[in-house]
Amino acid sequence: LKEMLLECYCSCVVLFLAYFTLQVIYARRKYKISPPETRGHPEFERIFRAQVNCSEYFPIFISLVWVAGIFFHQGVAAVCGLLYLYTRFKYFQGYAMAAQGRLGPLYASAWLLWLLLGLAVAGLLAHFGSS
Repeated sequence: LKEMLLECYCSCVVLFLAYFTLQVIYARRKYKISPPETRGHPEFERIFRAQVNCSEYFPIFISLVWVAGIFFHQGVAAVCGLLYLYTRFKYFQGYAMAAQGRLGPLYASAWLLWLLLGLAVAGLLAHFGSS
C-alpha cells in the first residue's frame, strides 16, 4: 500500500482537475457562453479564471509532491498535498463567489507549495549528500 500512495494521490488530483473543468462547463451552460469565448457574466468569468489558475499551478504542485514523496517521505508529502488540494478547493469556491474570496486560500496554498519545495530540496540534499 505504501508504494501506491503517490499513485493513488495522483488519481485524486485528476479528479480535482475534472471537478474544476466541470464547473466551467456548467457555468457555460448556465450563462449561455459558448467555447472558445471566455468573457460574459461575471460569475462565469470568475469560475473560468479560478479553473485556469488552479490548472496553471498543478504541474508545479504535482512535481513537488512526487519529488518530496520519493526523496523525503511519502506520508508527509501526501498530507501536504491533501492540504494543498483542500486549499485550492476553497480557493475555487471563494473565487466563484467573489474575487476577494480567493485570497486566504491562495496564501495558504502558496505556503504549502513552499513547504513542499523545502521538503523536496531537503530530501534531494539528503539523498545526494549521502552518496
